[in-house]
Amino acid sequence: MAHKRSARRFDDYPHPAVAVDVVCLTVDAQKLSVLLYERTAAPQAGTLALPGGFVQLDESLDEAAARLLRDKAGLSKVFLEQLFTFGDPRRDPRGRVITVAYFALLDAARFGKATAKKLQLEVPWPGKTGGPVEVVGERGERADLFLDHADIIGEAVKRVRGKLDYTPVGFQLLPDQFTLRQLQDVHEAVLGESQNKDSFRRRMLASDQLEATGAHERDVLHRPAELYRFVRRSAL
Repeated sequence: MAHKRSARRFDDYPHPAVAVDVVCLTVDAQKLSVLLYERTAAPQAGTLALPGGFVQLDESLDEAAARLLRDKAGLSKVFLEQLFTFGDPRRDPRGRVITVAYFALLDAARFGKATAKKLQLEVPWPGKTGGPVEVVGERGERADLFLDHADIIGEAVKRVRGKLDYTPVGFQLLPDQFTLRQLQDVHEAVLGESQNKDSFRRRMLASDQLEATGAHERDVLHRPAELYRFVRRSAL
């Protein structure tokens, strides 16, 4: 008679650590920028890292992402979307750490109020190719990033590029009222390529996603442009 195999206890299984990392992006000066902070502890002290850390036992992943974004970047009430899970067994020298990445998109004004460093991105690949990105330091040098955070940021850029044509993702990077030129700047910064002005404007105005506010820019040296708003400011 075969013996029944005894049930294994939960403690018999290895327990990897779980972390979250948040990629906060904006378009500033017609360039994609990201929020990072400088690490002061090992491993890789002195490198720049995404706002993130380990998940506590009594919180959900979403709660952990919101907490760490608040604690390390000074931002709260930010829409967060889960991006990807990075689980290479060798990604962290401290041990087996699985990180769940999130991304957030902010307009430049709110992004500028964050307490973390605000650095520009250089995306070396076209379209939706994907891969790591480079971060330009405060003196124009290439910044050293923590662990695989260059890959995590690259995955966020790839996701946003992929969503730009079929979701209102671009409007999340703009203030409530904006010009068509500002909207085009956002698309060009995200995609990394220029857009034909006339065809872009025709496409945006025909999308039924915009409505004219009746107001115009103020305090500009050129002819004031008309201001628009997004009709359905919704989740990504």
